[in-house]
Amino acid sequence: MKARRTPLVHYLVALVLGLMGGAGISELGMSTRTDLMGVPWLVILLLFLLGLAILIMAFQVHRYAKGDRKEMDLRFAVNVLIMSKALGIACAALLGWYGSQALISMGHAAAPYYARVMQECLVASLVCLFDVAAGAVGEWLCQLPPNDGPEKPDGRKSTRRPMADAADAAEKQADSVDDRRS
Repeated sequence: MKARRTPLVHYLVALVLGLMGGAGISELGMSTRTDLMGVPWLVILLLFLLGLAILIMAFQVHRYAKGDRKEMDLRFAVNVLIMSKALGIACAALLGWYGSQALISMGHAAAPYYARVMQECLVASLVCLFDVAAGAVGEWLCQLPPNDGPEKPDGRKSTRRPMADAADAAEKQADSVDDRRS
């Protein structure tokens, strides 16, 4: 199985779905006068720390791929790649969610509740934007260098060459033996 980069379209679809969901919750909260909007500051902090942690782990995988680090559990490397992909997609959806709530709250910024919601959602949107970038960069950092094994055309040439050299040497030796006999 070959891991592929997450296409940009996936991020855009998650963003649009998040925009629609956040706008729907905002309208529902306004029409029913319930407190459905906003985001707790603890969630914003945890999202930031999660993005930072995944970026640091992805850097460790990158160091291993470059050869700067000698040992690494390969399950760790795969898990970091999966977490990077998940962080990017999930935070793209959350970026749309919080961004739409911030945009809708701007129309009512004179009210203290909506001013607080707008502030929380703008900060959460910035953190989610950071996390989307951290997920994409983490995914890039988890790339392994190409394997130059025998299945590669260049690899086959290099593995054939020593054998060809040995065959050439054996042929020359046989010719010299035949020359001595004659």
